[in-house]
Amino acid sequence: MPPLELKLKAWSWHAGLVLKRGLDRVLRATVRPLIGLLRRLDRISASDKAGAVMRRVGPHLREHRIGRANLKAAFPEKSDAEIEQILSGVWDNLGRVAVEVINLDRIAAQGARGERQFITYGERELKRFEALRDADKPAVIFTAHLANWELPAVVAGIEGLRSMALFRRPNMASIADVLIEMREPLMGTLVPSGFGAPMRLARGLETGHHVGMLVDQHDSKGVEVTFFGRRCRVSPLIAMLAREYESPIHGVRIIRLPEGRFTGEITEAVTPVRDAEGRIDVPGTMQAITDVVETWVRDHPEQWLWLHRRWR
Repeated sequence: MPPLELKLKAWSWHAGLVLKRGLDRVLRATVRPLIGLLRRLDRISASDKAGAVMRRVGPHLREHRIGRANLKAAFPEKSDAEIEQILSGVWDNLGRVAVEVINLDRIAAQGARGERQFITYGERELKRFEALRDADKPAVIFTAHLANWELPAVVAGIEGLRSMALFRRPNMASIADVLIEMREPLMGTLVPSGFGAPMRLARGLETGHHVGMLVDQHDSKGVEVTFFGRRCRVSPLIAMLAREYESPIHGVRIIRLPEGRFTGEITEAVTPVRDAEGRIDVPGTMQAITDVVETWVRDHPEQWLWLHRRWR
């Protein structure tokens, strides 16, 4: 690369860093008052408005083209109109999540009779949850970017499940600090993704904590799986933990319902694939987990985050 281009690249990187730090300082002073103001709004009304705004704005963004390409490859039998209808739902869901992220405590709050007003579970789910909570061996639990994907950890925490949740820390430190402060009382132990995360999660399993994580994102160093008929990569961490500790594997998903409500589902234990020696086979087990996620997404495609480059 010529010296001038190197200098311009270095200057651009430095300018971006300065801008990010300046924005971070501004947000550190304003994010808490802003969240306090937003929490005064009626959650359901604000969620409806945010969903409507994103349905209008989303189609003009680059991510809309990514989502359209993903959906056409995943559902070649669907018409253009059907694809756009799903994408409209995706943007609507994303707008609602933006409002809900600062209202997770209210969504999960108990009603007058001790029941959750906005989150309902069937009798099957209640029994499976109680079995998880009372089991001698902790489980590894996977979920996906469906509906509001933060609620599984919230439900686990408020219902008394000893749990640890892997999460990706937001890039802006000011926003990350506030969100973590809001989440920690609700979600049990939060473990930021990074070099030390696998060891912390392993120690959690050793001390009787259930471990949960999202499993539907691209991981360039992950194992290959097939998702909607196409090859992609996924982090093998959950299968590696299950292999090391012979932990049962369960999936948890949240489904969005009308009027700001949700329902939750817990799978039976997912049968892991085993190698010739009887140990859990990591790639095969990640494929079994991915198959469950694909079933979930097919059930409610408008509630999954099609806007990222899942296939590369």
